Amino acid sequence: MAEGVPFGRVDEPIVRRLWWAALETLQEDILLPMNLSRGLWLASPLPALYEPRLLNRLQGWVWAPDELDSLQWPQVGLLPSSQVRSIHEQNDSGINLYKRLPLLEEDGNDPLLIIITPEVQVALALQGQPGHRNLLIRTDPETLGDLLKILHLRLNTEDSQESSEIRKALADLGPLRSDHGLEQAFWPLLSQRLAGLAPSLALNTLPDKPIFEQTAKETIGEITLLEALTHEVRTPLATIRTLIRSLLRRNDLPEVVVSRLNQIDSECTEQIDRFGLIFNAAELQRQQPSKSRLASTNLGRMLEMLHPGWSQQLKRRGVTLRIDITPDLPEVLSDSERLEMMLGGLIDRSSRGLQPGGTLSLELRPAGPRLKLQILSETPHCDENDSEVIEANSDLGPVLSWNPSTGSLQLSQAATHRLLASLGGRLAHRRDSALTVFFPVAEAKD
Repeated sequence: MAEGVPFGRVDEPIVRRLWWAALETLQEDILLPMNLSRGLWLASPLPALYEPRLLNRLQGWVWAPDELDSLQWPQVGLLPSSQVRSIHEQNDSGINLYKRLPLLEEDGNDPLLIIITPEVQVALALQGQPGHRNLLIRTDPETLGDLLKILHLRLNTEDSQESSEIRKALADLGPLRSDHGLEQAFWPLLSQRLAGLAPSLALNTLPDKPIFEQTAKETIGEITLLEALTHEVRTPLATIRTLIRSLLRRNDLPEVVVSRLNQIDSECTEQIDRFGLIFNAAELQRQQPSKSRLASTNLGRMLEMLHPGWSQQLKRRGVTLRIDITPDLPEVLSDSERLEMMLGGLIDRSSRGLQPGGTLSLELRPAGPRLKLQILSETPHCDENDSEVIEANSDLGPVLSWNPSTGSLQLSQAATHRLLASLGGRLAHRRDSALTVFFPVAEAKD
């Protein structure tokens, strides 16, 4: 697919946004308006096709990691259990699920999606080395024919029955009509979708196999599953938020409806960012963070910009946010895009145990060659009889921790330390209800 295509110039986070936006563009803007009635799709390493109206009409095959076999929730659109090789029944929504095929370790985890119908044939993929990543789309019969030949050769040696089924499904489609204008229409539509994305929406796909040799294979299985789950949570939330914002453009809605829609939008954004942060923490278990991505960042200005949104978020819980920033502070060395999401995670982490009436104080001060960001939670006084014993958090693997008393799921202490370190920050040990992070000051510009 990459033959004749120039090397890419983007890194992993950007190419992930391209991939998920491309999936939405392909399904919502191109395939659904065509009202397709039959066809097939092939994907790796996760089921990239998620639109119910397409899943109901197209046969699917997915090459997926063995680590996901233990998942017992076919209704969320992941993989069947290890006792079920193929799923022929429907889930609660009436969606036909795909057939599972084994993904080998040497296959890697760059995503691929091939869709073949009588009206349209298209292949979508990511490729390239770190820092030179590319989104590829091909619709020409020659490339698609070569791709299918490679897959048939693979299946003939692994599972001849599935190979025969795919060949039969292709033959049943009859004559194929190639749409030479699809590729030209795709890029402008993708550009429009990317321009409309909210900055807080970080869309990700499964990264490559682990670089850290010391990471146990069992841990990689947990991380792979966690990454897949974060995608499955954020995808419907992003769809809901898009629909909500389209409704908010109308001028004939009652004020109470607008208020509720805005509240739903805020809740969706909060959870999208929260699970995006979990994905970033899981990703760091696989690979060494790149220090070259750190750049001068105005932390004080960022906090002031994010303050109104955080205040509104905490107000729904009955918590007050107080912010105090020393004026004329120097810039710090960090990654502004990922730092914004991380700061939201720290606010969420520090406020989870606060009762209504509590206060969250955020202070930014100079501290020698660093800036000190301190988040202090203040719980209102209450009678001794009314106080509750809060159980300590229990780690659920290397990334998540869970508080049995509150049901709160958040990043583990170790994952928080590691994620902040990748952003140039250093988390100090917690004392009482305070959380302190030190960021290095960036070199002054000439």
